[in-house]
Amino acid sequence: MQYQGVLNKMQTEFGNPIQYYLAFKNSFIHFNQLLNKEIQIQFDGYECLHCGKAKKIFRQGFCFDCFNSSAEVGDWIMRPELSKAHLGIEDRNLVYEQKVQLQPHIVYLAVASDVKVGVTRKTQVPTRWIDQGASYAVPIVEVPNRYLAGITEVHLKGLFTDKTNWRKMLTNEIMAVDLFDLVLKTQDKLPTEVIPYFEQTNHEVLHLEYPVEYFPAKVNSLNLDKSPFYSGKLIGIKGQYLIFDDNTVFNIRTYEGYKVKISI
Repeated sequence: MQYQGVLNKMQTEFGNPIQYYLAFKNSFIHFNQLLNKEIQIQFDGYECLHCGKAKKIFRQGFCFDCFNSSAEVGDWIMRPELSKAHLGIEDRNLVYEQKVQLQPHIVYLAVASDVKVGVTRKTQVPTRWIDQGASYAVPIVEVPNRYLAGITEVHLKGLFTDKTNWRKMLTNEIMAVDLFDLVLKTQDKLPTEVIPYFEQTNHEVLHLEYPVEYFPAKVNSLNLDKSPFYSGKLIGIKGQYLIFDDNTVFNIRTYEGYKVKISI
């Protein structure tokens, strides 16, 4: 059976284990059903997720022009402390920025490898944690906008990393910690204007299980630009990665906007 379409990040459904779906325009793949099966991936061109043109992808599924103009990839996405919609100040499109920034956000701790601090919209819990391949995650504080979440994250970066070690995540090298205890220790490190929200936040630790038959001892990342055709047996899915039996891993998120043919 063959599927053809433009890669976008896999859709997920919380469960034990997490369920993974890759949606194309006229079909979808339920990857959990393909464990222990041979999968072929063939690179077939580009299609910008924003303008839809067959232009080389620059970053995050966008061509160069769209990446530098679209409100969906403004600097405040990666650096939420730069958010200004709460002040009525536009970056690229104030209507879009107000819609995204002026809603409840969660500052959290997650363990996908080491303990990571991050920010996400409340509506993206637990999706954001799943996409990072977190085994455990817990909210630190819920705040009413992205700016407050951003300055909180900046305050806590001295205590925790803000990046996931993807190799450790995929080989299941998970730090053993008491996340709830760590959350309590962050309280006196929060910005003054955020402290009142701390006690109103539910600090429940969430455990996430992924559909992985076994974890490889080492991993090598598939690069579609250098290797436009790949075939291997699927043994797991974690984060936004497919894991194969020859230690190859394929990050779907990295190749958003790439047109592919997938054969099973």
